[in-house]
Amino acid sequence: MPSPLHHPMDLSDPTALSALELSRAIRERELSCREVMSAFLARIHRLNPLFNALVNLAPDEALLREADAADAELARGHWRGWMHGLPQAIKDTGQAAGFPTTFGCELLKDMTAREDSLYVARMKAAGCIVIAKTNMPEFGLGSHTYNTLFGTTVNAWDRTRSAGGSSGGAAVALAQRLLPVADGSDFMGSLRNPAAWNHLFGLRPSQGRVPGWPRPDLFVAQLATDGPMARTAADLAALLRTQVGPDPRVPLALAEPLPAADAPARSFAGMRIGWLGDLRGHLAVEPGILEVCEAALRTMESAGAIVEPLAPGFSPAAVWEAWLVWRRALVAPGVAAVLGLPGARERIKPEALWEHDQAQGLSFNEFMRASTLRSSFHAQMLRHFARFDLLALPVAQVWPFDAAQTWPRQIAGRSMDTYHRWMEATLYATFAGAPALSLPAGFDTAGRLPMGLQLIAAPRADALLLDVAAAWEALDPGWLARRPPEPAAAAEAA
Repeated sequence: MPSPLHHPMDLSDPTALSALELSRAIRERELSCREVMSAFLARIHRLNPLFNALVNLAPDEALLREADAADAELARGHWRGWMHGLPQAIKDTGQAAGFPTTFGCELLKDMTAREDSLYVARMKAAGCIVIAKTNMPEFGLGSHTYNTLFGTTVNAWDRTRSAGGSSGGAAVALAQRLLPVADGSDFMGSLRNPAAWNHLFGLRPSQGRVPGWPRPDLFVAQLATDGPMARTAADLAALLRTQVGPDPRVPLALAEPLPAADAPARSFAGMRIGWLGDLRGHLAVEPGILEVCEAALRTMESAGAIVEPLAPGFSPAAVWEAWLVWRRALVAPGVAAVLGLPGARERIKPEALWEHDQAQGLSFNEFMRASTLRSSFHAQMLRHFARFDLLALPVAQVWPFDAAQTWPRQIAGRSMDTYHRWMEATLYATFAGAPALSLPAGFDTAGRLPMGLQLIAAPRADALLLDVAAAWEALDPGWLARRPPEPAAAAEAA
């Protein structure tokens, strides 16, 4: 199979190319940065009104000037890196100097960033041109991208359905070719779920792999992390390698590097996968989802993997209660910082107020009990990884739901007792500090709505997941490259 960097390319539509294909075409002067920027802007202006994925888009004239400057650098023989001239939009949790950082909250609509987040600075150093921010739910809470400031982002495959979240804008922009590659962030599946619902790769890195800076706390708030989303395995690896690495300002950042990009990749042959499924009935899952995931696992078995059903070995109910304590402890301070603004309580979504108010009676002893439970859960996960290379779960417990809903109240006849209970399958990688890959697994019986398989590796084994993504893509690259329906015109939004 030829390398994606060396096969002949059709350059007539730059937006159809992978990020690495665009990188090669720009570096070899087959496409100019202005041509690339113009093509993406034209597609954005045609399709973004339909999907509402990008927000706070910079003026075309300013972006074309930046593209011209990038072309002038190439003419002088200076190439910044593999992202030279590539348009990039930053999830609205991240800081991009000169752009508002709103967190999807109308109270923060004028909070313009003065500096870049560390991962944004690294992408800029690799050559990208920041063009916009990507939409997200208010404060990143809930896996459905809607807010009162910008509105709802709809699914790339069906505009009546949710895009997922909180990196929903990033996922839809990527799936609809408004961006060549995308960054997201992940606390409780915020990167994995929208990747699954839009037929993309999404990788939640190990805790500390992508340092978070600037942040108000650098020691306790370690559940959320930034990470890459991509349409191809090679693009996913390239973006992760750009984002990772220690920084002296971030004390818990991982120091060891990922293996070199040209290191031999693992195949599925002999790979041991423990299938956790619905955790022996604990997770409520809509019909068809487990079947799609199991079909993907059978494909891996046909390529040499060894897949075994696996009991969790921990109490999911106890882990959930500990998770609630950690989550409200980490979410509440961000909400509290905004509640001091005039009229804030009346304008903030009820789920954010619930997280804040639930945390007000939280004691340090209660938090430490939850931390002790988390530690025992981590130890059990390590015992699983002594037997298995990967643990598998569905990424999501529901198919993309009606975009007019705020969140699913029931799954398969079971009531959801919190706004995020329907996302429970994603918390295990987060709570273990482990990396997790959202891998495109298949579609519903109508062939219309995507679903993903979640593969969790041992803490710090991020490189294994990059190998898995590449091995999966190699099995059927044509299926993985399947594109969502192409809307005819922006007038359809009416």
